[in-house]
Amino acid sequence: MRTLIKHALGSDSPMDSIVIKGWVRTRRDSKEFSFLEMNDGSCLANIQCIADAGIPGYEHIGKMSTGAAVGITGKLIESPGQGQKWEVQVTELELIGEAPSDYPLQKKGHTPEFLRSISHLRPRANLYGAVFRMRSRLAHAVHRFFEERDFTLVHTPIITASDCEGAGEMFRVTTQDPTNTKADKPEEDFFAKATYLTVSGQLEGEAFATALSNIYTFGPTFRAENSHTSRHAAEFWMVEPEMAFCDLEGDMDLAEEFVKYLVKDILENNEGDLDIFCKFVDKSLRERLEFVVERSFQRVSYTEAVEILIQSGKKFEYPIEWGVNLQSEHERYLTEEHFKSPTTVYNYPKSVKPFYMRTNDDGKTVTAMDLLVPGIGEIIGGAQREERMDVLKKNMEEHGLSDEDYWWYLDLRKYGTCPHAGFGMGFERMLMFVTGMKNIRDVIPFSRTPGSCEF
Repeated sequence: MRTLIKHALGSDSPMDSIVIKGWVRTRRDSKEFSFLEMNDGSCLANIQCIADAGIPGYEHIGKMSTGAAVGITGKLIESPGQGQKWEVQVTELELIGEAPSDYPLQKKGHTPEFLRSISHLRPRANLYGAVFRMRSRLAHAVHRFFEERDFTLVHTPIITASDCEGAGEMFRVTTQDPTNTKADKPEEDFFAKATYLTVSGQLEGEAFATALSNIYTFGPTFRAENSHTSRHAAEFWMVEPEMAFCDLEGDMDLAEEFVKYLVKDILENNEGDLDIFCKFVDKSLRERLEFVVERSFQRVSYTEAVEILIQSGKKFEYPIEWGVNLQSEHERYLTEEHFKSPTTVYNYPKSVKPFYMRTNDDGKTVTAMDLLVPGIGEIIGGAQREERMDVLKKNMEEHGLSDEDYWWYLDLRKYGTCPHAGFGMGFERMLMFVTGMKNIRDVIPFSRTPGSCEF
């Protein structure tokens, strides 16, 4: 039976018989034997295997080059070498899959740009193997956080007729012939109306929160936004909790607790993968993550935040004034230079936020909040939802949305309305934060960005 390398390296005792299968990282030969460094993706570390000349399968040793898939049978023994507890004394070799000399992941440095061009192979690189193992651990932590708090997981639809954000930056889903200019008749389409890839599962999530109290969604979302920044992608994953009988204060409490939980989990359960990010990506990463866990988050109103930015005297690329959305440079100034801690900004101008956010008594602001973290900026955005039918209908009218299209959403206010709130966390942005990776394209298995849909 095959043993994963992470279990072999974590063994408490030697093994008289062990089977390892994986890919060759490096091979060194002498007249009498060969050293093979093997990795199977189960952990960051390789295991050293010593194969004596003449053992079964050794005749193929010349083909066991970097990238080749190899099966190894042998004994797990204590290693005399420094920095490793165990090694394998090979008794039999099996060449499973050759890797010719043009294998692109040779033992040398590769740029992120080059590795994105071979996204189908880059998980084999140490750094990216660590990224995607970290992604898996973070996803498990997300589910565990909500399970421990009695939230119900809801799978919301990917195809929708509702524009949650009201931004119009959506991908149309159609069965009509795009080459026929006369074919754009939504009533004759598959769903008999115009449909799109979802930008958020929030609206449907609200329907379930007003029945099951506390729910969350975790799935892919899509934005047809022609943005080429390091933080934006056309397809990404969102975590979106929604809570009945909850206000803005409770929403901010949960968001801050959520971020601390995820960061603490990564610090405690990274199985060594965090080390590669601290060494090669961001030497201050561990210190910053520990800072987030230990430090109290700051809270500041949007109005106060704008005043802080104006009084800073700092020249921003995007000028700041009351009524404009905060840009990444503004968010990072607040977290990295002014407060020097994660910061939640709340009560944003109504004019820059979607229709569903609850209007404050001043008539100018809404109960919106953004949680900002150092190095990234916004990582969570949320709000208390507008539960008052008359105010919601007025907001929809101001955004050009018809009652007919959102009849079911209005029903949630007609039948047993209640205060409720929620937020969305960009899963990839959180992954960028805990790994120190600077580009969202490097934490998604196969990124989808403007002009790029490879693999």
